[in-house]
Amino acid sequence: MAKKPKKAPAPEAEGEEGAAPAGGSRKKLIVIGAAVLLAAGAGGGFMVMRSRAAHAEKPAAEQKLPIAFMDVREMTMNLMPEPGQTQPRFLRLKLALEVRDAKVAAEIQPLMPRVEDTFQVFVRELRVGDFEAAGGTYRLREELLRRVNVAVYPAKVDAVLFKDFVIQ
Repeated sequence: MAKKPKKAPAPEAEGEEGAAPAGGSRKKLIVIGAAVLLAAGAGGGFMVMRSRAAHAEKPAAEQKLPIAFMDVREMTMNLMPEPGQTQPRFLRLKLALEVRDAKVAAEIQPLMPRVEDTFQVFVRELRVGDFEAAGGTYRLREELLRRVNVAVYPAKVDAVLFKDFVIQ
């Protein structure tokens, strides 16, 4: 009987050895499967993000409406004299307004007398020195844009463009 118990542990030992490789291969299979799933998920995520970026670019280009430009009639205005200046100085200004589309341009067209008045009242208060400083014309453009948007509200002008700008 002593021999049988010795044989009994031997098959268990063989079973344990046989179970270890099966458990080890099972662990390897789980690790490999997880790695494959992770790689597939990352690849799928990359493809989804790339296709979303491509679709996001297309509608932006397709939805971009043609911009419209509106000419403001040429204006010649006298400027405020510098201290001690006796000779009058003039500014000849021709502008264009950039709007989102022709529909907005149609909304603004009846308001052009108000826009021109706003420009003239503002520019007549300026001096030649206001344009000589660094960024003087840039500040003029920004101030005209702000004033035109107040004058045409609720419509919106996107930019004021100088077509002709002469100080005499």
